[in-house]
Amino acid sequence: MMFKALDTMNSPILEVASLDVKAGETAAFERAFAEASAIIAAMPGYLGHELQRCIERNHRYVLLVRWRTLEDHTEGFRGSPQYQQWRALLHHFYDPFPVVEHFHRVWPDDKS
Repeated sequence: MMFKALDTMNSPILEVASLDVKAGETAAFERAFAEASAIIAAMPGYLGHELQRCIERNHRYVLLVRWRTLEDHTEGFRGSPQYQQWRALLHHFYDPFPVVEHFHRVWPDDKS
């Protein structure tokens, strides 16, 4: 089987953030996240998101956000006034501050 080169210029980006929420604050975090979801969903380049809670560690979440380009997240969203609203709603829940990484799909590709 031959693998084709990935066209990263036209491939959506997946932002993955591992979120550790302070003890006893998960319910408040989930309420705040529901409110903050409307902020991120309105951003240019946004394609979708989901929040999942860890089974083994109930204070840990993973946030998955699909963006059209890396810059839509790193420059567009993070550089916007809306990001300051997002930050005010959510960042005080985290300990430690989240690790955020960006991924592009390698398999299956759109040409498979």
